[in-house]
Amino acid sequence: MGPASLQEEREPGEKSEEEMESYSCLMLAGSQLENTLQQVTVPVSMKEVGGYIEKQVAYLSGGRGEDSSVIITLPECSAFTDIPEEALAKVFTYLTLIPRTRQTGVKFIIILDRRLDTWASIKTALARIAASFPGNLHLVLVLRPTSFFHRTVTDIGFRFSQDDFMLKMPVVMLSSVTDLLRYIDENQLTSEFGGTLDYCHSDWIVLRTAIESFAVTVKDIAQMLQGFGTELAETELPDEGKAIEHLLETHTVKYRKLKDAIRSVSKEGRNLLSSLEASGKEDDSQWDVKLDWETVQRLLAQLRDMESAFDGFFEKHHLKLHQYLQLLRYEQSFQEMDLCLEHLMCQEKELSINVNTLAQTDQALKRLDFLESNAQEVMARAQIIILHGHQLSAGHHYAMALIMQRCNELRHHCDTLSAALKTKHSLLLQTHQLLLCLEQAQTWCDDGAYMLANHLVDKFQSKEGAQAALRDIEKFLEETPSMLTSGLDILAIEYEAVITPQLQAQIEKTFEKHTAVQQMIQNRQASLKKLADKHVRPIQLVAPRPENPPRSKSPLFSPKHSDGLKFTFDLSLPGKRASRKSPNTRKIEVIHDYQESRSCVSYSLDGDDSPDLLTRHVMRELIETERIYVEELLSVLLGYRAEMDNPALSELLSPILRSKRDILFGNMPEIYNFHSRVFLQDLEGCLEAPEGVGACFLKRKESFQMYECYCQNKPRSEALWRQFSDCSFFQECQRKLEHKLGLDSYLLKPVQRLTKYQLLLKELLKYSTDSEGTSELQGALAAMLDLLKSVNDSMHQIAITGYEGDICELGRVLMQGSFSVWISHKRGPTRMKELARFKPMQRHLFLYERALLLCKRREDHGDGSDKTPSYSFKHCLKMTAVGITENIKGDVKKFEIWYSGREEVYVVQAPTVEVKMAWLNELRRILTNQQKLLRDEAYQHGQMAEYMPLSPPLTESKQQRASVSSDDTESGRSSPDPQPHSPKHQHNRRSWPGAHVSVDICEGLEEWSGSRDHFHPSDTEENVLVQLPQGRYRALADCPQNGPDSITIKCGDVIQLQCEDNRGRWLVKNLNRRQEGFISAASLRLIIRDSSRENSSRLGDPGNLKVRKLSSP
Repeated sequence: MGPASLQEEREPGEKSEEEMESYSCLMLAGSQLENTLQQVTVPVSMKEVGGYIEKQVAYLSGGRGEDSSVIITLPECSAFTDIPEEALAKVFTYLTLIPRTRQTGVKFIIILDRRLDTWASIKTALARIAASFPGNLHLVLVLRPTSFFHRTVTDIGFRFSQDDFMLKMPVVMLSSVTDLLRYIDENQLTSEFGGTLDYCHSDWIVLRTAIESFAVTVKDIAQMLQGFGTELAETELPDEGKAIEHLLETHTVKYRKLKDAIRSVSKEGRNLLSSLEASGKEDDSQWDVKLDWETVQRLLAQLRDMESAFDGFFEKHHLKLHQYLQLLRYEQSFQEMDLCLEHLMCQEKELSINVNTLAQTDQALKRLDFLESNAQEVMARAQIIILHGHQLSAGHHYAMALIMQRCNELRHHCDTLSAALKTKHSLLLQTHQLLLCLEQAQTWCDDGAYMLANHLVDKFQSKEGAQAALRDIEKFLEETPSMLTSGLDILAIEYEAVITPQLQAQIEKTFEKHTAVQQMIQNRQASLKKLADKHVRPIQLVAPRPENPPRSKSPLFSPKHSDGLKFTFDLSLPGKRASRKSPNTRKIEVIHDYQESRSCVSYSLDGDDSPDLLTRHVMRELIETERIYVEELLSVLLGYRAEMDNPALSELLSPILRSKRDILFGNMPEIYNFHSRVFLQDLEGCLEAPEGVGACFLKRKESFQMYECYCQNKPRSEALWRQFSDCSFFQECQRKLEHKLGLDSYLLKPVQRLTKYQLLLKELLKYSTDSEGTSELQGALAAMLDLLKSVNDSMHQIAITGYEGDICELGRVLMQGSFSVWISHKRGPTRMKELARFKPMQRHLFLYERALLLCKRREDHGDGSDKTPSYSFKHCLKMTAVGITENIKGDVKKFEIWYSGREEVYVVQAPTVEVKMAWLNELRRILTNQQKLLRDEAYQHGQMAEYMPLSPPLTESKQQRASVSSDDTESGRSSPDPQPHSPKHQHNRRSWPGAHVSVDICEGLEEWSGSRDHFHPSDTEENVLVQLPQGRYRALADCPQNGPDSITIKCGDVIQLQCEDNRGRWLVKNLNRRQEGFISAASLRLIIRDSSRENSSRLGDPGNLKVRKLSSP
């Protein structure tokens, strides 16, 4: 992530004092609220004893006796004896805990109403009260039965049991309600005892339930606030901006939920207070209601305090987190800008100002201007980042020191870069001024030499002519450049900062030339002054015969000097063609006499650009168009494809179209990633070294295959576009992108770019003849042309219909084209001759690495651009069973393709001889590779199997190899040559067998032109192909299982050949492993080896080796 300073700023342990103080206040408020809850809440809840309270087993009416004793009333209840002891104890505990939580040391008075009961019931009730009551029981007032009998029994029973009860609790037996008034005031008794105390049992239950629910809710809220506060305090700050944004969002959502919960419980508390006030808080007799009101009011107040503390803590923590996110983003912006400035500074350092010519200076100034333009743009962005940093600091950001440090660093980098660029610009301008002065001085010297050379000698003989010439010279001298008049020392001081050894040499050379020209002018002036001072008889000067004839055209200034001063000017002559020796320039030489030294000045004005300059121009075009191409792809992916996920545009987009965007755009994302991340960088690296561009294309040759996938998907993409081209989504995206063209034009860009590469490579190859990297350029051009051909072939391939297998298993499509085809499914040559006279079938052939497909072209009739061809599958020829006959007499455009040992013969007529030769070359290459593959497999298995003879060995005559080659005949087929070893026979017999015919035929491909080991004419003038006979064999090589219906064979296994199917596979039974399956003939011959190769025989078959005759093609 960021630097160490950023790590220090975001350490979670180093929190601000304000944040820690807020957290402490939150924890303190939570602790106080918990203490209050512990004081006012009852351990036993209404839910636990609610059933018995509702039955009025006992209740708190709110009345008080002497010493403020709390009255608990046990009304008449027939089910009192049925209440379990544990339940009764919980009821007493619950009723006694309510006043005890409000007042410590409280006493209790129990009124036991048994006016309608018996002594037995009273006795039992007293006993259970004595055993279960948990509080400080001050007095038990018993209203005895009112009936005479039961009252008498009660009096007698109580008299005898009084001592037992009095030891446990004070019990007073009352005869009537009037007696109860002696112990308790009338206003503390309910109406059932003749009192005035207002009490409703159902209202009391509702109120107690609400108070307890409120207390539980307040407790939960307090715990949630404390837990969330602890979570915030212990949160570790992540390193990524998205993670912080998620954290902020999550915390905000939780905070809002807690605030909603607090508002809800506060509302509940206010409602509860209103209910308590309505119940008689102001009435002194309702002391329990008043205490409940105070408890709820206290809880609400402490809840508000805790909410306030939590709000303060969350606000500070949220601000800290938000400021950290700002700091993280600012640091990221700073790092990116720092890299940009560093890159610009590296470019500035790499920009050389050591220039020696005006052209180099202009080029350097252009590069510097371009760099300054980029630097101004980057520094403007840097100023925005600096301004943003000051805004963060003004907002009292906690990392103000770090932000200001970053601002100062950016400002320092910008100032350093700006100063360096200004310095270089100043030096380049100074160098440009120096070179311009040198050029002016050189021009002045040349003009002086021309002036002296163009003076006509005969006009100088008069006084007026001499004076006019002197005036011309004086006027010319007045125009002397200031650099020549200032002197060499002053010039060295003025341009000391930019003078290099090369420039110093130019300056010295210029001053030497000035000295020479000045000397010539002084000599001419001296001569003219003499002529102007006195009248001299005109004398025609005759130039001496020059030693070099080409220089005789130049006039000589003075016959006194023998040495000449030569000036050479290269001038292009407009309107005339240059000579062959000098195609671009024409040189004019002017010779002047000079006494002491000789110097030469040459100017070359080229009429055409050099090949190197043209090459660089093409390279710039290649790189610039590549950049534009990448930008266009990015605009499509971001402006169209990514917008399909934009919820704001979902209403404009059809769900069907969204689900088919991979069809619409194909693998354009893959193409963009390749060009933006790989290929564009490779090309930019070749800007200064164009000779490496060919190697660049060859290096990425395999990556360009992704275009084949894109082009294959193009028809589906176009069909989808035609269906949804009027969709509002595309119009909206085009409006946002400000594209003048629709999406379909941009989807065509990859196809157009693919064709553009080969044009640019041709241009580079045109200007890079006999230079470094030419061979790589030729290879790159060939690769791109092959790719275009492969793409074209694959575009035809996807139109094949009716092929049931997986066409990808056939390998890469190599060639495709339309041909005229005659087909014969019989072996006899007569039938072939008859069929040749009929009209041929038009077939479109697709040549793959492993098969040859014959299809029929069909035009799908549609409207406009919907007319697309399709190819209906007809035949599939596996290349392992294919052979070819190259020449058929009578038509140079015909050749034969035969299948499964000529069981099927296809006479193919190409549209041109060139197409035929191209197909034959590709077919030969495939068959050659198959034979090499089989030979390599044979070598890997080592020495092949030998047949173990259990029967008489085969005769040598039946082990001769069979021939499948043919001669040209008038009928379109071939018959064996009676002289197979003649040179003519060897030249004409050109035929290529399939790999399945025989391992022997696959070996020695180069000997197929007529070796005596390969041809043996039989009595019937037909060649025979050796066929494996059925029987038992011993395998001397391994054969792994290569299919679901195949079997495994190990060296030494005994196998039995049973029969051959129509696909050229043998049904083989492995007797050792008790397995049965199919094995191809080629693999079988590798395992047991054909008997025609070596001395071998079958196991268990006394018959001779069977052969299958094959008619000569």
